[in-house]
Amino acid sequence: MAPEHDLADRDDVSLLVTEFYRRAFADPLIGPLFTDIAHMDLPAHLPVMCDFWETVLFRAGLYRRNALQVHVQLHRLAPLEAQHFSRWLSLWSGTVDDLFTGEKAELAKRQAERIAGSLLRRVNGTGSSELITIQRRAPAV
Repeated sequence: MAPEHDLADRDDVSLLVTEFYRRAFADPLIGPLFTDIAHMDLPAHLPVMCDFWETVLFRAGLYRRNALQVHVQLHRLAPLEAQHFSRWLSLWSGTVDDLFTGEKAELAKRQAERIAGSLLRRVNGTGSSELITIQRRAPAV
């Protein structure tokens, strides 16, 4: 049965984030990153992630931490590769699609794609933008 409503408030964000982490912790590829490497305290982490996604989706201004730094530290312990971010994104998008439909649901998926790409590039030291800067030719002398 297809979902009937869009993400609308903190309760919806909490449902999405909780279900996503249930799936992520059970995943054979990325689950160990959360449980064995990061030793994530899920009850403490869920409100932080709800703040993050409520800020991303509704401009709530609740998240004031540095998401990149957390991932850089994790990357030092266990290198984060494209396959990890791809799986994270697949699980996130599947969870969104299973629970919600609408403008904010689509935004949640688009923003997750941008975030995953940016974090992958940045933990590997290749910069935060997927756009390539166009260089101008040096003027002829």
